[in-house]
Amino acid sequence: MLNTPSPTISSFGYEIIRDHILSSILGKHEDDVLYWAGKELARKFPCKSQDELIAFFADACWGTLALLKESKDGRIFELTNDPEILQIKQRSFRLEAGFIAEQIQLAKGYLTECYEEKREKQHHVMFTVKWDVKERIMNTIPTE
Repeated sequence: MLNTPSPTISSFGYEIIRDHILSSILGKHEDDVLYWAGKELARKFPCKSQDELIAFFADACWGTLALLKESKDGRIFELTNDPEILQIKQRSFRLEAGFIAEQIQLAKGYLTECYEEKREKQHHVMFTVKWDVKERIMNTIPTE
């Protein structure tokens, strides 16, 4: 699945679905549904390591995900891409946030949330991930 050559996906086709059809269908619930969908997608495509998580973002053409900081109860990631592809002003990044939250929840075994912050002038998105070491989750996969 990861790091295999695949046909080039039209960014226009992706943009139509992601930015126009989904937002039209989901309306005011877009952010909540996309976050849930990201978590569901993570369960279908579990990443066994942080490197696999980063590779998944590249393979899915979501952009370049980089770990900037790690603490005992959280991580901060940065997502970058070509500004025309990233579409930071128009796009919700809740799908990616939900995906990251679920991947780390599966890896760590603790209730995990992820919040995104668009940095339009710098053309990147920051993802702040926090897990609660008091809230153990049973469905984990062996990782890291």
